[in-house]
Amino acid sequence: MAETVHRLAKPGEAEDTAFTIITGLSGAGRTEASRCLEDLGYFVIDNLPPALIPKMAELATAPGGPGRVAIVVDARGGVFFSELSRSLQELNSVQIPYRILYLEASDGDLVNRFEATRRRHPLATADRVVEGIRKERLMMESLREEAHLIIDTSGLTPHELRDRIRDAFGRIPAEASLQVSLVSFGYKRGVPRDADLVLDVRFLPNPHWIDRLRPLPGTDEEVRKYVMGQQAYGQFMRRLKSLLEFLVPRYVAEGKAYLTVAIGCTGGRHRSVVVSEELARFFRKQGLPVTVDHRDLDRV
Repeated sequence: MAETVHRLAKPGEAEDTAFTIITGLSGAGRTEASRCLEDLGYFVIDNLPPALIPKMAELATAPGGPGRVAIVVDARGGVFFSELSRSLQELNSVQIPYRILYLEASDGDLVNRFEATRRRHPLATADRVVEGIRKERLMMESLREEAHLIIDTSGLTPHELRDRIRDAFGRIPAEASLQVSLVSFGYKRGVPRDADLVLDVRFLPNPHWIDRLRPLPGTDEEVRKYVMGQQAYGQFMRRLKSLLEFLVPRYVAEGKAYLTVAIGCTGGRHRSVVVSEELARFFRKQGLPVTVDHRDLDRV
């Protein structure tokens, strides 16, 4: 298992730093790290010119700014180190806290990753990956010494790397990084194509066949009481919540950041709406951010 090296705080680093610079060796996992930070709520910018770092840091720390920001920089630019050095000095001079995350891996792992993706190393000549890795490692040596956190991704799976990033940067439990979307829909208009889970609640008695309920939406209290008052409803919801309590931590452990649950009835106006609203309350009690879309509610 690769070792994660935590360095002591340096000038520019704060205990709760809003501005992060992601850098390191090509193929070491910068893209995966940036995706993980994005899922943790960071505003991520890829390949920002180093000269623009101070301006971006000012925007990130200003009132009403984007909040936590992470930028990805690499060594492909010819003036990379001189511009980056000046930018870091400027951040220190105006006392904007920042953190440098440096990702590296063994030569063998990097070679295998480039061969697997069939990508050309940005510093390789005549497609010699090993030569490109050697050059980049020498170029990045001084920046590595300035890093606040170094992660060696040798032997790490993407899921393991995400766990390391969460441990270092996550201010909330890993489960809270899962974004839940609930979509109620009518089967007669098709199943949402982006759903991870599809629940069919057409086994519940349909309010459509009750004259006084037919024109009312599923958000109406009378419709809600009718659906929730059915004998099968309580048993179904208890078992469904038990299933979700089992599934959600395992989705998170596998690195899943978004979960879309589609709940369908015949028309998408009554039963699916009631179930979606109760599921929204259930997920919020678990501390998860939830959005609800009643796709067919206004369709007749």
